Amino acid sequence: MSIRTAGAADAGVLAELAAATFALACPPHTTHEAIAAFVRDVLSESNFDAYLADRGRMLFLAEDPETGLPLGYTMLIFGEPGDPEVLAAIGIRPTVELSKCYLRAESHGRGAAAALMTATLDAARDRGARGAWLGVNQENARAIRFYGKHGFARVGTKHFLVGDRFEDDFVLERAL
Repeated sequence: MSIRTAGAADAGVLAELAAATFALACPPHTTHEAIAAFVRDVLSESNFDAYLADRGRMLFLAEDPETGLPLGYTMLIFGEPGDPEVLAAIGIRPTVELSKCYLRAESHGRGAAAALMTATLDAARDRGARGAWLGVNQENARAIRFYGKHGFARVGTKHFLVGDRFEDDFVLERAL
């Protein structure tokens, strides 16, 4: 697997990857309509164009070196969080949000996610962040275990809107 910083030409690939992986992080009660609306409104190619152009963000793409198939991606957002629940929960500054961390289901359990996480957190540290935080659905036991293995610990809770329903997330944080 190869990991690289995503660039402007990758917006379409990232949007396709996001559409293929977002549902993997959703709790079972999330409707197909809510997932489709979130993908349309937040994970579209035009949104990824904007994310890639934003100097306050960094996106990383994991690919199969033989086939070029995109396997996963991450997105960092630098700066103070806008969510008051998160702002009150985190304690390490300067901070960065690990906003997206998704991998195709067929790549789970092969070490790709760990390599992508390591590269992403190394880049955050290199850019000056001392801490990283993320939100994870409280029902996503697999992701919670994965983040725990990478040094993240629960520091609070927040809400996350998918469709017309607010989901309950844990806020996890770790030192870099």
